[in-house]
Amino acid sequence: MNTLNRFAIPLALCALAGGADASSHREAPFITTAPKVDASDFYLFRSYETGRSDYVTLIANYQPLQDAYGGPNYFSMDPNALYEIHLDHNGDAKEDLTFQFRFKNTLAGNGAGVSLNIGGKAVGIPLIQAGTVANVKDANLQLGESYTVTVMRGGRRGAQAHAVTNAANGSSTFDKPVDNIGVKTIPDYAGYAAKHLYNVNIPGCNQPGRIFVGQRQDPFAVNLGTIFDLVNAPVSVITDPALIGAVPNTIGDKNVTTLAMEVHKSCLTNGDDVIGGWTTASLRQARLLNGQPASGHHASEKAGGAWTQVSRLGMPLVNEVVIGLKDKDKFNASKPSGDGQFADYVTNPTLPALLEIALALPGTAPTNFPRTDLVTTFLTGIKGVNQPKNVVASEMLRLNTAIAPVPFAQQNRLGIVGNLLAGGSDNAGFPNGRRPKDDVVDISLVAVMGGLCMANGNSDALGFGAACKPSAVPLGATAFKLHDAVDQAKVPLLAGFPYLNTPIAGSK
Repeated sequence: MNTLNRFAIPLALCALAGGADASSHREAPFITTAPKVDASDFYLFRSYETGRSDYVTLIANYQPLQDAYGGPNYFSMDPNALYEIHLDHNGDAKEDLTFQFRFKNTLAGNGAGVSLNIGGKAVGIPLIQAGTVANVKDANLQLGESYTVTVMRGGRRGAQAHAVTNAANGSSTFDKPVDNIGVKTIPDYAGYAAKHLYNVNIPGCNQPGRIFVGQRQDPFAVNLGTIFDLVNAPVSVITDPALIGAVPNTIGDKNVTTLAMEVHKSCLTNGDDVIGGWTTASLRQARLLNGQPASGHHASEKAGGAWTQVSRLGMPLVNEVVIGLKDKDKFNASKPSGDGQFADYVTNPTLPALLEIALALPGTAPTNFPRTDLVTTFLTGIKGVNQPKNVVASEMLRLNTAIAPVPFAQQNRLGIVGNLLAGGSDNAGFPNGRRPKDDVVDISLVAVMGGLCMANGNSDALGFGAACKPSAVPLGATAFKLHDAVDQAKVPLLAGFPYLNTPIAGSK
């Protein structure tokens, strides 16, 4: 599947398609026209916050590349869209549990908005705020954004929906904080956002969970401009481990919108410790634009018909740099159960060859076709690590919930590959789920150029067997040195839920 290729991402990114941005930003032709439902990153990991180790954190980010100064409307979510996080707990490539998020945008004054008396006339203001904002449902907010979360067990369509509720008051409606407009409007954004973190009751789960939905600083790090310009960097730089943080993070000043949940691990499994996860977004099949809209919010559009999936994201970077351009929209509309149609993109990846071209290093791409090492690692999970008991090969993040989390400071930024090389005890990282600190760009580089085979070694620690013939891994140990010169581990993060940092402010 395309998971394998996404490993080649950092350097080959550039050669594939100039429209892709960070982890999965603007990755397919259609999604560039619908940024509000564009999924950028998906994270799935055992919570490493102190006292929360029995919980699993799920984070789905949308609306990538937000400029902090993006007013006056900023980045509210689409009320005509359905945002979902899916979990498979038996390895059959079908969702067994789905969390559905729906949003509602409401103008103050029962839809009339906020007005000022101008020369004896009440005139509506042009901004979404009329003064300093500090509280939930703040009176100075002209636009209030709320959402609901429902649980679907079994198929995501047709099953009975059960509402997630606020543990404090039983309400099924939650308020979302306004984006970080700036320090004059919201002097203490961290404190304001924290008021929108909810303890929740999840139907079918006897343990309370937590939910946060709101703007965050983009946690992904990548050297975008250089990568898309045919890897416009000296080979001597991107193969020197001492220069791993040689250049700034291109998207370090961007924000995203985060849907974050923390759920007790016992509520996500069913006879197997391994779960798979992915996130999607869907729009209504029909859309009618009103050429003469009435006053109100989102008054120009009416949507109807069946839900149509337009975004899909499990493993990072798959659709940008693995799936061929002609199939990118098809992949975004597909389900894991149908991933066989994309198998050639994984077993016979183009990214290693593109990397050879971009770096002018002929003869460096592995030739162990079909690339079953990548199929095992990214489509079925690694046996003994995160492979389900009965697995159908498909693209999604897979997490072994029985593997204990590792404190942030001790996490290996190269995940399982780095842990093998260091002889450590951190098996809680990518591709066993994904944590915010995991440098998936560099891990992908290592994997696509045969680094997983080298790490596997004579002991066959990852169970690849003949798939890792030494003669078919030409880069050898050099694969471990590849990087994009941006250090993921330097991205600022929080010590606890929702883990992603306070968003960049529009003014300081």
